[in-house]
Amino acid sequence: MARKKATSSDVAKRAGVSQATVSMVLNKKYNVSFSRETVERVEQAARELGYRLPSRKNRKENKKEKLIVVFCPTLTSPYYVLLLQGIESVANKQGFGVFICNTQRDAKLEEKYLKMMPAMQPQGIIYACNPHPDFQGQVEELAKEIPLVIISNKEKTTTVDAINQDNTVVGKMMARHLLDLGHRKVAFITPPLTKRQWQRSKRVDGFVREFEKEGLKNCVIIKAADEAIDRQSPSMDTEYSMGYRLTMELLRDREEFTAIAGQNDMMAIGALDALREARLHVPRDVSVIGCDNIFYSGIQRISLTTIDHFVALKGRDACDIIIRKIDTSDHFLMDMMPASLYNIEYTPKLISRKTTGYARVRKEL
Repeated sequence: MARKKATSSDVAKRAGVSQATVSMVLNKKYNVSFSRETVERVEQAARELGYRLPSRKNRKENKKEKLIVVFCPTLTSPYYVLLLQGIESVANKQGFGVFICNTQRDAKLEEKYLKMMPAMQPQGIIYACNPHPDFQGQVEELAKEIPLVIISNKEKTTTVDAINQDNTVVGKMMARHLLDLGHRKVAFITPPLTKRQWQRSKRVDGFVREFEKEGLKNCVIIKAADEAIDRQSPSMDTEYSMGYRLTMELLRDREEFTAIAGQNDMMAIGALDALREARLHVPRDVSVIGCDNIFYSGIQRISLTTIDHFVALKGRDACDIIIRKIDTSDHFLMDMMPASLYNIEYTPKLISRKTTGYARVRKEL
């Protein structure tokens, strides 16, 4: 009668250790600390029983690519380019590839990419923005299976690891800077304020609220682009063109304002060009402030006042969290893994440059 093949549980029983310890010792998981005596006891028991680790089918089947997937709404915005640079700087150093799913803010595209995840088997997923509301539950379930981080403007009640941004605070900082410079009648230009892109409204709300505190409730003009823009595929100049067109509309409507706040830097740069085309001096006639502190904003010829909320660092932190959780799952058994939820938020910073100044004073006749 053929002798029964030894199993890892047989080795564990003979060595007086757990089956998990047998697995880690024989697989040479030296990042987990075992005494020399334990290692020798396990190896001796395995030799005596003739136990061999299960053979691998083939190298191709067992080689798992180190891959992180990033869901990104557009590749044309400097904001998201900064985020991706932060993510890739960490991923590349750690030997991870980065696969970018450009959803173009299209729910069907996002759903298509989500359905691809089981086949792709990434080690981690980063959402560069909030998931579409229809898929929020699915994303939260996915986060239970693999490390997943959302770089978002969500409330802090999220059950997923997140790099958060309080857009209300950002809006208040923009408003406070203009108020401190004496601006009392201002305009805020923004992409469409849709339910899907509700984080934009948070920034506007924070801005308006700061003016309301000073008794200037009706002194802010909100100029939003048409919702149809969000249904179009974005191009490199989409945000710039929005800023330019909305500012031109304000000027044609003869709206009274001494400052313009842009939802982001590219819109603010579009506003600068519109004002200069209308032969208005910045900041003597009109001050302009943006948000994101992208590279172009610091160019001397532009020198845009803006809010820095450390975009590239958010990408780096998101990738750090992913890799940390991958390492944790490698080092511990599933039933021994520590429960942890990361929630990181930076304090935004005002970068004051040449496009904002004291409000012009009207001479009374």
